[in-house]
Amino acid sequence: MSTQIKILSSLEKCFTDEDLAQKTKLEKASCLRGEDFHFTLAYTAQDMSAWRLCEYGTLMCKSQLAVSFERIEHVPVRMPCYPERNDENYLRKKAGLYPDLLIPIGAGETVQCSTLLLSIYGTVKVPESTAAGEYNITVGLCMENGENITESFTLRVINAVLPEQETSVAQWVHYDCIASAHGLEIFSEAHWLAIESYLKTAVEHGINTILTPVFTPPLDTAVGGERPTVQLVDVTKDGQSYTFGFEKFRRFVTLCEKLGAKKFEISHLFTQWGAYHAPKVMANIGGEYTKIFGWETDAAGEEYVAFLRAFLSALLEEAKALGIDKKLIFHISDEPNIKHLEQYKLVKSKIFDILAGYPVYDALSDFDFYEKGIVANPIPATDHIEPFLAANVENLWAYYCCGQWKDVSNRFIDMSLARTRVIGTQLWKYNIAGFLHWGYNFYYTQYSKREISPYVITDGDGFAPAGDAFSVYPAPGGKPYRSLRLVAFHEALCDTRALSLCEKLCGKEAVLAVLEREGEVTFSSYPRTAEFLLSTREKINEMIEKNA
Repeated sequence: MSTQIKILSSLEKCFTDEDLAQKTKLEKASCLRGEDFHFTLAYTAQDMSAWRLCEYGTLMCKSQLAVSFERIEHVPVRMPCYPERNDENYLRKKAGLYPDLLIPIGAGETVQCSTLLLSIYGTVKVPESTAAGEYNITVGLCMENGENITESFTLRVINAVLPEQETSVAQWVHYDCIASAHGLEIFSEAHWLAIESYLKTAVEHGINTILTPVFTPPLDTAVGGERPTVQLVDVTKDGQSYTFGFEKFRRFVTLCEKLGAKKFEISHLFTQWGAYHAPKVMANIGGEYTKIFGWETDAAGEEYVAFLRAFLSALLEEAKALGIDKKLIFHISDEPNIKHLEQYKLVKSKIFDILAGYPVYDALSDFDFYEKGIVANPIPATDHIEPFLAANVENLWAYYCCGQWKDVSNRFIDMSLARTRVIGTQLWKYNIAGFLHWGYNFYYTQYSKREISPYVITDGDGFAPAGDAFSVYPAPGGKPYRSLRLVAFHEALCDTRALSLCEKLCGKEAVLAVLEREGEVTFSSYPRTAEFLLSTREKINEMIEKNA
């Protein structure tokens, strides 16, 4: 039989032109109770005749634990990295087809084998109730001639439960993109169902802090341009007074809490990159639904400030009634820099008294904002975080986006899954309280000038390395498909949780000694191999097992 298979770790990316023989076989591994375990089944066919270009097998699995599967599909990558801004730790740096998209496939479905190296992603469900011990998992293909080709590995379930995630994780859900990608009317029942599907997948992968669009978020929008309205709060203007309707907001909060979300990020109160203007705000005036604030609005002007103060007072009252006021996070403006410091300070001063006692976080990397007391809760980029670490900022968050392309972890499609997953060790070491990423499902071009299909254009039409703008793909039925990068980041969060458990059992220094056995681990300096991460996690699991 010409078809060959091999079980690999979940950190392997299989390109179609690679040699299966060069891939390291997964023989055994461990996990904690309550933790999903992932692996890759790679397969290829050799010596196919000219007249027979492929052969077929049926996916099969034998396991005491439930195992689900997804096909790892290749997507077109035109811009894998910035041409002049990259480092040595990328996979290829050339345009081509890259493995990323995960499409569910069931055991018993047909798999087509050719001389290409292809792969399937396996997820082993390990509920908290799972008995500790070793489990044999056998997967493979039943070929057309009846021959079974199988491989096995042993999964040892440690007698300890993976602790609850303490890290706040925000990855912005773009609700207008959900509607655009699926052809739905915004806030129609079909749109609400799609929102639920996208949020469910997000929460299941550790995204527990949800961007809440009280008004259409002023993010990634061209100056003078607009994104589709996704405003949860109804506004009625009568003369100079305003009333607010919170029906959709209540529905959104109820949905998020049902799914397990922990915190609500109130969308930014001023525009991105400077805080000079107001977000788009729609209102009912005499029965007409019209825009009352936007790019033409002076952010510090008397009219918008009066509106904003009235709105925030009403919002906080509503949040207290819903019992979520202690779960709110506020934003002033996204990614201000030193040029915007005085403007940021000005607009914040207009509402600071109302938000006193509530956390205000913003993504920014200029230390002056914190040093001068303008921002108590900065979110620096991972390649600018050192001054904030040195200052021992309490409850420090971190973020990355397309700008973090050198040395640090990120989730571009052209990066190894190990580079994506290593962030978990860094979050643990530095006691990072939260993590932010801007693009859960951004399916527009830069500045939201037009829609794109992420199946065809993975780089936002050339404005960011492929994959930066999204971690899920729009699937049929208003649902999302996962990506390898989404799951790898969730594995990172599980690593953080396991490291925290080990720290409680063995102490910080003992855990740090394992993590830094090959040298100091920082946000920019760390062992680059998958083997390091896999062996580290195995050592941590062993320590937990011995001391639990």
